[in-house]
Amino acid sequence: MSTLRNKVQLIGNLGNDPEIITFEGGRKLAKFSIATNETYKNQKGEKVTDTQWHNIVAWGKTAEIIENYVTKGKEIAIEGKLTSRSWEDKVGVKRYITEVVCNELVMLGNK
Repeated sequence: MSTLRNKVQLIGNLGNDPEIITFEGGRKLAKFSIATNETYKNQKGEKVTDTQWHNIVAWGKTAEIIENYVTKGKEIAIEGKLTSRSWEDKVGVKRYITEVVCNELVMLGNK
């Protein structure tokens, strides 16, 4: 049951090509965002699509797979955990971000 405490599963499309960062020693980080869409009918019966953007990061072998095979527009399924962090920008303003740390990836759609 502990594996369900912080688990995220998303299916969506990449908004841009992933940003790949290679650190000393060769370890890689992939950063990208995916869009998920939910469609429903409003009170007037009109079809409405709600798009949500999610920040995703992946490390190591998963980042290498993303670097080689995943591009803008590609539909993917990811599984990971939700994390939040903060930092100070160049002018000293504290910034916050919530990300999904991806540990599993499935490429969907056409090749």
